[in-house]
Amino acid sequence: MSTALYPGSFDPVHNGHLGVLESIAPLFDGVIIGVGHNPDKPSGLFTPDERKALLESVTSHLDNVTVALFSGLVTHAANELGADCLVKGLRGGSDLATEMQQAAMNQETGHIETMFVPGLGSAGLVAGTYVRQIAMLGGDVSSVVPAAVMSALADKVAAASGSS
Repeated sequence: MSTALYPGSFDPVHNGHLGVLESIAPLFDGVIIGVGHNPDKPSGLFTPDERKALLESVTSHLDNVTVALFSGLVTHAANELGADCLVKGLRGGSDLATEMQQAAMNQETGHIETMFVPGLGSAGLVAGTYVRQIAMLGGDVSSVVPAAVMSALADKVAAASGSS
């Protein structure tokens, strides 16, 4: 067995992400969740540090999972973190097409393989973009995010509306 890097923005982490993590954790000695951050882009709803803290909270039951922040190329992060492969979750065919292109480039330029894991169950098709949008517009996303994330989203909604 080896170490896998599961990279993403995780803004916010949702049950689809957790499904992938719970599927792969038994397959590796270690899994590093890489919270990617591009300093040239807005940080999104949650800062990278907030995302890291949320991920640490909701993955505490997975003994071999750690969380790290990175910026730049995912292949450089994998090398620096000692990962032997990348793991990418797939929601459907359009994800596969995009992720295959990325995997080919990562293998060619960074000499690292990618393992694809399908999103399964009711949370398999969840996208962070929709979670953020629905939550910020007052919708209920409690069925697709862990309780800690729901609480953090409620705090963001309250802050955005001017109440505390």
